[in-house]
Amino acid sequence: MKNCVLSLDARTTSSRAILFDQKGHQIAVAQQEFTQIFPKKGWVEHDAVEIWETQINAVKNVLKKADIKVEQLDAIGITNQRETTIIWDRATGVPVFNAIVWQDRRTAKTCEEIAAQGKSDLFTKKTGLVVDAYFSATKIKWILDQDPSLRDRARKGELAFGTVDSWLIWNLTGGTHHVTDATNASRTMIYNIQDNQWDQELLDILDIPKELLPKVVNSSEIVGKTEPSILGASISIAGIAGDQQAALFGQLCLQPGDVKNTYGTGCFCIMNTGDKAVVSKNKMLTTIAWQINGQVTYALEGSVFIAGALVQWLRDQLHMISSSADIEALAESVSDNGGVTFVPALSGLGAPYWDPHATGAIMGITRGTNKGHIARAALEAIALRSRDIIIEMQKDAGVDFKSLKVDGGASNNDLLMQIQADFIDADVIRPKVTETTALGAAFWQAWPLDSGPQSMRSKTFGRRINDLNL
Repeated sequence: MKNCVLSLDARTTSSRAILFDQKGHQIAVAQQEFTQIFPKKGWVEHDAVEIWETQINAVKNVLKKADIKVEQLDAIGITNQRETTIIWDRATGVPVFNAIVWQDRRTAKTCEEIAAQGKSDLFTKKTGLVVDAYFSATKIKWILDQDPSLRDRARKGELAFGTVDSWLIWNLTGGTHHVTDATNASRTMIYNIQDNQWDQELLDILDIPKELLPKVVNSSEIVGKTEPSILGASISIAGIAGDQQAALFGQLCLQPGDVKNTYGTGCFCIMNTGDKAVVSKNKMLTTIAWQINGQVTYALEGSVFIAGALVQWLRDQLHMISSSADIEALAESVSDNGGVTFVPALSGLGAPYWDPHATGAIMGITRGTNKGHIARAALEAIALRSRDIIIEMQKDAGVDFKSLKVDGGASNNDLLMQIQADFIDADVIRPKVTETTALGAAFWQAWPLDSGPQSMRSKTFGRRINDLNL
């Protein structure tokens, strides 16, 4: 037996590498942020090369921090920001354009044109998704539309598209493997989740050459090995999943009806629906939770585009706080929001509204308003947007959730979690290991799950502050 597995957690604002031992305990973590690019209003981009470089730096740093050699790794698992779109040259490995991030709204008009053509229902029926700029498909089309030669090159097989998982695997394997897993494919808006394959009819509507697309594999299987020159040894890549599906697995939501909410850059609430692709009547998304041994487990999902990113905005644009963690103390400096209401639509509104043109607002400001009131209103805004989704998901499920499992960086904010518990009138359960996206990627690497629950001992936030079980 070797010592541990390595999870690559390719986030929206940073690249992380986390080492876990055989019992699912976190050994060490390293993180490096990368540049957020905002070329125009509503546009969000990343430098794909910088994503790759920061991810490799994080890997080297975590191995050094833990004093572990590459040869001691059993395998590598990858979890990633979903929908973010990268197209690169197969021969050189050079991206033809910056990565277009999932938050980007530049293709909203294209989505409106699809709706005007009466084709929205077709996309929803086949993919389980609403037609929205959030997903990869219209981003792919936009990049190809920028230069007529790109589409021709794509048809010739000279270019490759991938979400961040595909990009990292391509580079880790020295350009020999162009793959994605079913969870990431299901977020592109061109993958048929019933037939489990790329859908030619949808590809034709958007004029996307099939030759551009990666092979779709299981969430848990050995898909390739790292090129020895990259890390110094050849290590199996044995797990892939979009970040929210990985969190669902990491939270051990293995039975139909199990539900979790991740508080990261955005908020993402997912419910396991088993082998049934439940069609939402309340503008939730039907998606693939994971695929193992060719068997698909489905899920319902609601997405809030701005959550932790709202706190980052208060930090970076308004300079109200020095670090994201400071938001809790600032919000606790007041007893309530002082009448301030925050609409966190900094990148449009996701479920259940799906308004790509919505913008943010701060209302109720008076001369008595201070930073604490704005901070508290911001935390309440995150919890209220999650409540919007939870209410609609409960309607689809036909049950009231008695508890909500939570994870992600912002779930470490005790005040936010108590506000959330109050708003949904249910227990909020936070695991001991809140980095469940990376933990899910580790669990998928052919390891037994019997040790999982021990590593997930939780703190429960009651419906009222007096009910806290600390």
